[in-house]
Amino acid sequence: MADETPITPVPGPGPDDQPQAATIAQYIKDLSVESPNSPLVFQWNAQPQVEVQFNINVDRVSDDVHEVVLRVNVSAKSDQGTHFLVDLSYAGLFGLRNFPDEAMAPFMLVEAPQLIFPFARQVIAEAVQNAGFPPLLLEPIDFGRAFMAQLEQTQIDNGALTNGSGEAGNAASETGPSDPTPSGE
Repeated sequence: MADETPITPVPGPGPDDQPQAATIAQYIKDLSVESPNSPLVFQWNAQPQVEVQFNINVDRVSDDVHEVVLRVNVSAKSDQGTHFLVDLSYAGLFGLRNFPDEAMAPFMLVEAPQLIFPFARQVIAEAVQNAGFPPLLLEPIDFGRAFMAQLEQTQIDNGALTNGSGEAGNAASETGPSDPTPSGE
């Protein structure tokens, strides 16, 4: 047999040193549903214009735990008046370990909201339906595009990525009775 040289592993980052992220919990932090013109609104023939806006707030709960709150405001209005208003703050608790500083903002403002958005979307659809209207299915939000737009605006303004409260992201509006795709992020 040929001479065998034992192979010794090269020291490097172990599994405990790798960046790790986990969703700890998701929950409704605040929900408001209004139909200020009920019961008259159910006699109106006009299709409402739907406007959707969102923002993201990030708070540090502890060293390794952050709360990401996705706030979604939906309003449906026509010339006759307001059909309904929904204001939802949907939150997720995320545990993060060994995350490099440069990866924190993209995770908190893009990945985390993408993880919780489908659940917030379902809450909104059910809330609108429970208010007596057809369920409103929001189109997915491109949080990456909103984040990049925020970065570009920050570079233009020469300010910070987020304001003092940790808020970032704000999108849009779409007008249409059944296709409220957020645009203009």
